[in-house]
Amino acid sequence: MELPSQIPVMTLPSATLFPQALLPLYIFEPRYRKMLADALQSHRMFSVAMQDPTRVREKPCTIAGLGLIRVSVDHADGTSHLILQGLTRVELVETVQTKPYRVETIRPLETALVDSVVIDALVAKVLELVNLRMRIAPPPFPFPSLQPTAAGKKKAKTKASAVAAKDIVQYLEKLPSADQMADLVSCAVLTSPVARQTILATLPLEERLKHLIHFLMADIEQHEKGG
Repeated sequence: MELPSQIPVMTLPSATLFPQALLPLYIFEPRYRKMLADALQSHRMFSVAMQDPTRVREKPCTIAGLGLIRVSVDHADGTSHLILQGLTRVELVETVQTKPYRVETIRPLETALVDSVVIDALVAKVLELVNLRMRIAPPPFPFPSLQPTAAGKKKAKTKASAVAAKDIVQYLEKLPSADQMADLVSCAVLTSPVARQTILATLPLEERLKHLIHFLMADIEQHEKGG
């Protein structure tokens, strides 16, 4: 798919869009309603960037996610619900316009895929921590393709959580790359916007996996202390 050199940008306080992830959005601000209409009439793409937490005025983080509008439903009041599918990480290079909505020149970012003993060990540790995290405090079910059956929902909570954790780990093990696995775990499990943005902004795979392990361990420790 050919990517445009300039793209509209939606700046949100705590949102991150990872490659392959699906992000539901409600469009109600006039500027973003205009942005959506323009995007649907052209390449159907825009970027979602987290607000830079160090800035008071609106300023997007320089590393963001570029997404493709898969579904858009308009409402009578002019608002819309849509599903945005992440395509790739991008760097926001230069601001082209800010009115009526922000447009930035972008540079697509790719992760160099490497096979190594270190990567394998880090992946194994991530899977171990995901398994533990699911057993301690399962979040609202993060992997739609693995939704428990109606019969499974009737089982005891502890047993159901254990089964879900096992299924999730097996699902993650079958993903084609450690890169995709790290992104999926980050967007599905990490609750901290800063943690998710750190993962999104980290291109080297080894470093990204180390960050993910750190965040998962901190999350597990927090849940254990909270009982």
